[in-house]
Amino acid sequence: MGEDDQAATPRRAIKSFVTRAGRMGTGQIKALAELGPKFVLPYKAEKLDFAATFGRQAPVVLEIGFGMGGATAEIAATLPDHDFIGCEVHEPGVGALLKLIDERRLTNIRIVQHDAVEVLRDMVGEGALAGVHIFFPDPWHKKRHNKRRLIQPAFVAQLVKHLAPGGYLHCATDWQPYAEQMLEVLSAEPALLNTAAGYADKPAYRPLTKFEARGLKLGHGVWDLVFRKRGT
Repeated sequence: MGEDDQAATPRRAIKSFVTRAGRMGTGQIKALAELGPKFVLPYKAEKLDFAATFGRQAPVVLEIGFGMGGATAEIAATLPDHDFIGCEVHEPGVGALLKLIDERRLTNIRIVQHDAVEVLRDMVGEGALAGVHIFFPDPWHKKRHNKRRLIQPAFVAQLVKHLAPGGYLHCATDWQPYAEQMLEVLSAEPALLNTAAGYADKPAYRPLTKFEARGLKLGHGVWDLVFRKRGT
């Protein structure tokens, strides 16, 4: 490494997650041990062969940050003709989704327990995805932390590269200032077209979570944004 390289200070890369501690339940530990080898894909800096991964040809949707996996499992059950790759670094969430995969006998989900930014860059081919789901990402409420939000122009431009023409990007948030930023950023990306005049109605495939339903009863808003990549 030269002196110039040593002197350079790299910019902090945006990550798709915040590291959180969490206790693993016995069921989650068991699911990780027994089901992990089948459904959890190791992170590798090489492109995934989706047909080989799922054993069929089907549209593939990437979900970034699935939390405890309830919505992911529900959507996969609702759309059995689609395959889903979920990225989540929180191990209890991975264990919880594995339990749901087993309970619901789902075959169309795979998990990568790694930063989705790197998974997208290294494991997903350009134009390979039918859709991307980003539901309730960390809003980074404080203004000085807004730059840490996942939905930023540079990351959206990367997402677009991995969407097939006509593929969609579906974001949802319960924090209005973030919804406004999302709408601004997504609308400014020339390769994307808004499917609604502003915010979208909640698509039927996205289930209403208990947390969301409780918030709506209290008068809290939820904003969905659904954009499609231009082209056919």
